[in-house]
Amino acid sequence: MLATQLRPLKTAERGQCVSWFFDIGPQRYEERNIIVRYCDIKMLSFSRLFASRGLVAAGVRSCQKHTLPDLPYDYNALEPVICAEIMQLHHSKHHQTYVNNLNVAEEKLAEAHAKGDVSTVISLAPALKFNGGGHINHTIFWQNLSPDGGEPSGELLAAINRDFGSLDAMKSQLSAATIAVQGSGWGWLGYNKQKGALQIATCPNQDPLQASTGLVPLFGIDVWEHAYYLQYKNVRPDYVNAIWKVANWKDISARFAAAK
Repeated sequence: MLATQLRPLKTAERGQCVSWFFDIGPQRYEERNIIVRYCDIKMLSFSRLFASRGLVAAGVRSCQKHTLPDLPYDYNALEPVICAEIMQLHHSKHHQTYVNNLNVAEEKLAEAHAKGDVSTVISLAPALKFNGGGHINHTIFWQNLSPDGGEPSGELLAAINRDFGSLDAMKSQLSAATIAVQGSGWGWLGYNKQKGALQIATCPNQDPLQASTGLVPLFGIDVWEHAYYLQYKNVRPDYVNAIWKVANWKDISARFAAAK
């Protein structure tokens, strides 16, 4: 079972910049590139922003910048459900912006800690949450999609039937909740470790699911307009209902197995 909390691999003194590097086990999704840097062990409370799923500390690295993960498929691979133009803009522009802004926020955080500037540290929390969440959410999102994602089976399908009655019922409930998100945000199928059950949730803006709700993210649907507007215009339901055709059930199943 993967760890559910971030753990430093050495003691951090005040003013010393220490990185936590996280590996997520045998599946090795793109989240493995997420590096969280803080300069004081007391700042671990901020690290929950990056606990989007079970992460295991694997080593300590010198401070590095976050990078945009490569897609596991071509930009046109998800057509006709999601067109190549949307995928290219969404990945290379929008996700890249979250990565860039997260790096800037972390640099400012390190500087503020070095100066003992608590006011600035506190003021950076929204930028860390928004851009860190954007990086986490999109890194999961790309892996959640595939031109040949298959169908759920085994323990995941059994859990879906147990908790929702059927696969179609789960899809209907998650789609309805996601379509109803006001403004921008995400719809999620998550795993509640305390209850040992699957659960549907929504998050506004780029709030990361696990840091916000405690649920481990399994499958996310991005309903920011940049994810669909060029193709679906203002008809969000058509986009949400269509995305099931490219859901990567192999990835979702692996996340479920790792979360238990």
